[in-house]
Amino acid sequence: MAFEFRRLSAALLMAAMPVVVASCASSQAPATVNPGANRSGIYPDITAVVSAETQQMSDEEAATYSANLTALAHRRNSGAISEAEYRRQLAELQALRDNHGKATLSEIEGAK
Repeated sequence: MAFEFRRLSAALLMAAMPVVVASCASSQAPATVNPGANRSGIYPDITAVVSAETQQMSDEEAATYSANLTALAHRRNSGAISEAEYRRQLAELQALRDNHGKATLSEIEGAK
């Protein structure tokens, strides 16, 4: 029984081999190739130093923003500012968060 199974698997393998070889030897380019890709044969220089597109936030700026947010939370918890004032300042910061990326991207794209 085992011998017959081995003979059958060998026969199936031999029958499938021309299909496999023909698919590997196809001269057509794959259909998923991006037609806009650069096919010049020149490799990119991956050793070049990469610089930031825009000015990055400095450590001092990050510390200032962190201190401002911490102070806002302390004033809210201590009752120094009203809930309405806290919500106003929070909405202002959230609007800055939501719009800053879009504004920066349009500034970068406009500058090029």
